[in-house]
Amino acid sequence: MGKPTGFMDYEREDAEALSVAERIKNYDEFHTPLSKEEQQKQGARCMECGVPFCQSGMQVGGMITGCPLNNLIPEWNDLIYQGCWEQAYNRLRLTNNFPEFTSRVCPALCEKACTCGANGNAVTVRANEYGIVENAYEQGYACAKPPKVRTGKKIAVIGSGPSGLAAADQLNQRGHSVTVYERSDRIGGLLMYGIPNMKLEKDVIERRTEIMQEEGIEFLTEVNVGKDIKVSELLSQYDRVVLACGASNPRDIKVKGRESEGIYFAVDFLKSTTKSLLDTGLKEGSFISAKGKNVMVIGGGDTGNDCVGTSIRHGAKSVLQLEMMPKLPDTRAENNPWPEWPRVCKTDYGQEEAIGVFGSDPRVYQTTVKEFVADEKGKLKSAVLVKLKPEKDKKTGRMMMKEIEGSEYSVDVELVLIAAGFLGSESYVTKAFGVETDGRTNVSTTKDSHRTNVENVFVCGDMHIGQSLVVRAIREGRDVAREVDESLMGYTNL
Repeated sequence: MGKPTGFMDYEREDAEALSVAERIKNYDEFHTPLSKEEQQKQGARCMECGVPFCQSGMQVGGMITGCPLNNLIPEWNDLIYQGCWEQAYNRLRLTNNFPEFTSRVCPALCEKACTCGANGNAVTVRANEYGIVENAYEQGYACAKPPKVRTGKKIAVIGSGPSGLAAADQLNQRGHSVTVYERSDRIGGLLMYGIPNMKLEKDVIERRTEIMQEEGIEFLTEVNVGKDIKVSELLSQYDRVVLACGASNPRDIKVKGRESEGIYFAVDFLKSTTKSLLDTGLKEGSFISAKGKNVMVIGGGDTGNDCVGTSIRHGAKSVLQLEMMPKLPDTRAENNPWPEWPRVCKTDYGQEEAIGVFGSDPRVYQTTVKEFVADEKGKLKSAVLVKLKPEKDKKTGRMMMKEIEGSEYSVDVELVLIAAGFLGSESYVTKAFGVETDGRTNVSTTKDSHRTNVENVFVCGDMHIGQSLVVRAIREGRDVAREVDESLMGYTNL
């Protein structure tokens, strides 16, 4: 521990966001990184605790607390305080294949578990991680390091999201020959088309995948395994196959009028914007546009928030965001103590922008859609909403959200974006491979394993555990790589 009093000597400083008025003018990332000098002070605030919950990644109160990758956070915080930036990068890369991704999109479970945060302000772990990896690129030591020896084993990874990329990176470093198949036109999966550019600029993904290509990984885009190529071909060509196709079945809203024109899944809306931005610079007509429309987002999670921010950048007339559940408290409740994940109300960038543009928070709690209403041409014109209340189910004893009789009201809306989460893997892939699925349509494996019921076929990421965080997907990719390597070599050093 370089500075025992660092947490008392220095106040927490984080990367500042541009004003709402400035950042909604474009789709660029909008945080100003800390200077190197300030970053080193922030590193000094880390106390190198005897029990570093920040890197624990364990279940507390049914939720994960600390980093699922078990990042060596106190070690690299001390290294940047000492000015040892290259060593800090090497320690960071030991546990995290893609710190350039997590330092931008991770909700920082590490910071919520930081001991400094128990009675004050947590260490700026995510900003420190960002500083380490971006400095590594600037200085040139975040570069290709191909394996010196090849094993002669061939592995196919199906899907290029964070779990697939992590698995490919690990297996390639071990010396296996890896080919990644991606059905879309660009590498990245969720990272490329599920997360808006203002949270993760796409050249950040391309910068890393270009390095992976230099290290020997082969990427094949616009190849839909199970449709464009037979599974039997893959199993005959490769020693092992890793399924990393994500949980890409969006949950639908089944109410009267659902077929009205103007209702889309959030993932389709977000993808259309990003693809148009990259292909044509948002040429009008090439994406689902919210310009001049009353927009309603159904769902209060990260994807819903991304829809709010994207709609505002389109030039929406108004934005309404529905949340079925009651509003969370603004501060931790007594039954939610540190180091549990704080179940508190968070106002994210999209909601901040809605407040700045429209003057009020777009979220409406304990509310859902009862009916969509279309005009004579079938185009959506309004929605009937209904208020909800928590009520215990007599059969199961669980709290359920029930409609309040007589609470219906109508709102004008021309564009609805359904961001109600995902149900699991897509059936055409699981059926093509013949892998078993559970009741949530995730691919089944035995406990603490990534082996499927099909010989030489493994699974990882959201396809395995259900919809989750990028950082957990990377963990899944690393874990499946270890298991695949051991099955091939009889032991593993991953």
